[in-house]
Amino acid sequence: MACMKLGSKTDAFQRQGQAWFCTTGLPSDVVVEVGEMSFHLHKFPLLSRSGVMERLIAEASDEEEKCSICLPDIPGGAKTFELVAKFCYGVKLELTASNVVYLRCAAEHLEMTEEYGEGNLIVQTETFLNQVVLRNWKDSLRALQTCDDIISYADELNITKRCIESLAMKASTDPNLFGWPMMEHGGPMQSPGGSVLWNGISTGAKPKNTSSDWWYEDASNLSLPLYKRLISVMESRGIRQEIIAGSLTFYAKRYLPGLYRRQGANDSNSSTCLAPVASGAPLSEEDQKILLEEIDRLLPIQKGLVPTKFLFGLLRTAMILRASPSCISNFEKRIGLQLDKATLEDLLMPNFSYSMETLYNVDCVQRILEHFLAMDQITGGASTCSADDGQIIGSPSLTPITMVAKLIDGYLAEVAPDVNLKLPKFQALAASVPDYARPLDDGLYRAIDIYLKSHPWLSESDREQLCRLMDCQKLSLEACTHAAQNERLPLRIVVQVLFFEQLQLRTSIAGCFLVSDNLDGSRQLRSGITGSTEGGWASAVRENQVLKVGMDTMRMRVSELEKECSNMRQEIEKLGRVKGSSTWGNVSKKFGFKLKSQMCNAQEDSVSNQKNGSGKIEKPKGKAQEKHKS
Repeated sequence: MACMKLGSKTDAFQRQGQAWFCTTGLPSDVVVEVGEMSFHLHKFPLLSRSGVMERLIAEASDEEEKCSICLPDIPGGAKTFELVAKFCYGVKLELTASNVVYLRCAAEHLEMTEEYGEGNLIVQTETFLNQVVLRNWKDSLRALQTCDDIISYADELNITKRCIESLAMKASTDPNLFGWPMMEHGGPMQSPGGSVLWNGISTGAKPKNTSSDWWYEDASNLSLPLYKRLISVMESRGIRQEIIAGSLTFYAKRYLPGLYRRQGANDSNSSTCLAPVASGAPLSEEDQKILLEEIDRLLPIQKGLVPTKFLFGLLRTAMILRASPSCISNFEKRIGLQLDKATLEDLLMPNFSYSMETLYNVDCVQRILEHFLAMDQITGGASTCSADDGQIIGSPSLTPITMVAKLIDGYLAEVAPDVNLKLPKFQALAASVPDYARPLDDGLYRAIDIYLKSHPWLSESDREQLCRLMDCQKLSLEACTHAAQNERLPLRIVVQVLFFEQLQLRTSIAGCFLVSDNLDGSRQLRSGITGSTEGGWASAVRENQVLKVGMDTMRMRVSELEKECSNMRQEIEKLGRVKGSSTWGNVSKKFGFKLKSQMCNAQEDSVSNQKNGSGKIEKPKGKAQEKHKS
């Protein structure tokens, strides 16, 4: 820390309890009361340097020979007046960044101008401030911290503003251009060539570049009012928003311990999150709430400035501390902008309401999802293409919303076991995700199945209504197999699953025939033009074998499904006779399957005719085909 020495006399002050005495050999003729401390001094050294002391001594001397003066409002109190008294006596003292603000304000308060002596205290402190303190990062920071105790005096003299301007200028400038703050932090000296010097000798090593976050920790030592003013000045100087957001993140993590309640030591996002800083006495809940609302006002609303996990931490803390509704809403909006970067653990926020209706705050997740979908519509993320286009996964604009759909399906599966979760709330969240955002409905089916298992008292109509959220045509073969055997699903849904699974398998088999046909045709074309090589023939044989195995597997699966469908047909016919219904044909007509089944048969016949006409591959007449013809 830089300093400037004043005075030349040896220290002649002694303290005895709550009193200071000047041991110059002469009896004191004035007593100055500053707070609980008494200073037994002499009139002439004081009145020769201070206009205020001159007037007070003159007024007090008219009444009695040994006067007493009270200075209750002197900036810095008794400790500062001790230094002022030493300056008046010419005793050695040091001006530092820690005391110069107190002394400058006290000198102004006591009118210690050049009129009362050349090189008076105002001039000395101003010179030290401008030429030493404000040119150095650490000293400027320390001087600004001392302004907290006497902020009104410091603001009146523009000391606070000058310190903040100095810090903002240094923070917004690349430190590698000037060598600070490395030299101020005790870093190595550099030669003109840029190499590190050791005892004046070049080592050849290059110094490390300083990142833009070098000042975060120092700025976090400031009180909230001063820190807010520093950030405001930095923004006015055009410093990048991501740097401002990074500093706010660091500051919040230092003083809001609740941000770490859900973060493990091995957090995968720890590289993007700043490490917490050891702080002094923790803030009270009210102070934390004030800080949180100020962070909300200062933090820019822009996507990607801060990690999503950190935003969720702020949101949880705001709910715990009962922050203002606008503060909570703003954090939800920020999360909604980058919901595709969230994890399932982030979404699982406990319900902090007094009612405790549900274990997790489903309403909050619903609002966050709505913010994301609204922004997705504005930015053009929602496209008119459907799942049948086969472009959902490959479309860059739909990748975020597809990730969010998967995330919400996972969240629904996690909250589904909560017996207090009402069906309308579960349905509303599931239905909020657009249909095009789900290439497959396997995740949604899993969540619905868990909800049905945890809520066995639902009526048949409620079960059907819930299951209508998923599209049976968008279930994978594995999900179809599970759903066909799921006793918790309504009968109507099971029949739909079986139908679409059979349709999907038959379409796949037809596709395999076409692929095999094309392979044979291309193989003959290649052999007719250039002749096949040994390696190419072996590869074609392997491909053909793989296709045959896949076709055999699908034929067996179709045969099994047809058996299951036949059994179910008999079961439904029995139920129909009991209830006065007609045959399986009426049931099929009721579910609307007749037309689709005919279309499927027509498509299969068309594929079979194409293959017979080619003269290369004839569709084998297996057990599944015979049943189909029957």
